Amino acid sequence: MSKHHVLFIMRLAVILLAAVFLVQPAAAQTPAGTPLVLSLKVDGPLTPVMITSIERSLDIAASDSAELLILQLNTPGGSIQLMNTIVQVIRASTIPVVVYVSPQGAMAGSAGTLITLAGHVAAMAPETAIGAASPVGSQGEDIGETLAAKEKEILRATVRSLAERRPPEAIAVAEQTIETAKAVSSSEALAVGLVDYIATDLNDLLRQMDGRSVTVIDREVTIHTQNATIREIPLTAIERALSLLTNPNIVFLLLSIGVQAILIEMSSPGGWVAGTIGVVSLALVVYSFGILPVNLFGLIFLVLAFVLFILDIKAPTHGALTAAGIGSFIAGSLILFNSVRAPGFPSVSVPLVIGTGVFLALSFSIIISFAIRALKAPAVMGKESLVGKTGVVSQMLDPVGSIQLAGELWSAELAEPGEPLPQGTRVVVTTVNGLKLKVKKAE
Repeated sequence: MSKHHVLFIMRLAVILLAAVFLVQPAAAQTPAGTPLVLSLKVDGPLTPVMITSIERSLDIAASDSAELLILQLNTPGGSIQLMNTIVQVIRASTIPVVVYVSPQGAMAGSAGTLITLAGHVAAMAPETAIGAASPVGSQGEDIGETLAAKEKEILRATVRSLAERRPPEAIAVAEQTIETAKAVSSSEALAVGLVDYIATDLNDLLRQMDGRSVTVIDREVTIHTQNATIREIPLTAIERALSLLTNPNIVFLLLSIGVQAILIEMSSPGGWVAGTIGVVSLALVVYSFGILPVNLFGLIFLVLAFVLFILDIKAPTHGALTAAGIGSFIAGSLILFNSVRAPGFPSVSVPLVIGTGVFLALSFSIIISFAIRALKAPAVMGKESLVGKTGVVSQMLDPVGSIQLAGELWSAELAEPGEPLPQGTRVVVTTVNGLKLKVKKAE
């Protein structure tokens, strides 16, 4: 596969992704007099994009006079800073916010526990879970004892504040999710009053909530959801693009493209297209690493693979270093997002890793074969490099004259006796004799 083919595939991928992101579904019209309920899916690890989408959804809800906003939550958690911001946005809302852990099999893990409790109404679908909110490091690792004690005290105070309207049993369970990483099922959460409802779907939830009174910024609000119209708020193009950066498979592909593009640029510099694609791809990967729990050993394996690839390009070893690099790349990719302290976070697909490894092996085999061929080629420098080049007669060769070659005027003479060659005749250089070229008529 040539460099041009690789660049064409990269450009095509960018165009297709852009086309997907720019498609926006149209908003449905709500019949007059019918309660409007807005719904937003909050899926995956907590990211800054979620804050933006929640704030935007609340603005839409206010401008459209919606009855309430439902956040369909499914998250393994995220940073405390992002969690605090989302909690503050929910509690500052002027309309009721319902946090609904869904669909079946979903979780409100870690920071998702506090986000659920922050809702004016908390609900869960059957077969969902909530809890395991003990603080850990940014990569899912344990933190120091003193820092852990401080974080736990702050979080316990926060959950007590958010759950103060709930029964003592609920507050006790909420604190245990932080102190001992306790997690409970939806039925267990409902039994102690940690959540308000178990609902099979949105319609079931609206039916159960109809007529409920909640406190929204010191104001009692009665929720009317009978015959309500549900409108899902789609993510914007930018939000969808940034949300993809929390998908380990997408991050892995960006990493693969970035490494491949950088190495193409290093092996054949000058175009800058591959280099630019590589830098942008790796910059997006760095952004993702700030969100996902990265395994340090996986990252070390990937860096080692990158170093081995570069060494094999600069000093080809007939593929030995590339083979080692591919092995290191696959091993690092498989454990890159696997953290025993953050089990809810997804990891990279094994078939994708193996397939990408095979593709990289084939690609680097081609690159290295060209590099070896170039090293074996005889070195041609100075005037000797003119041999075989084609020029044009600028002054008749009879047998001596001049030719135009590579933008320069050279003295020349016919290599063999024969008829004079008039101006404009194409000639080929056969030998170089000092500053004079010997030429013959081009075939």
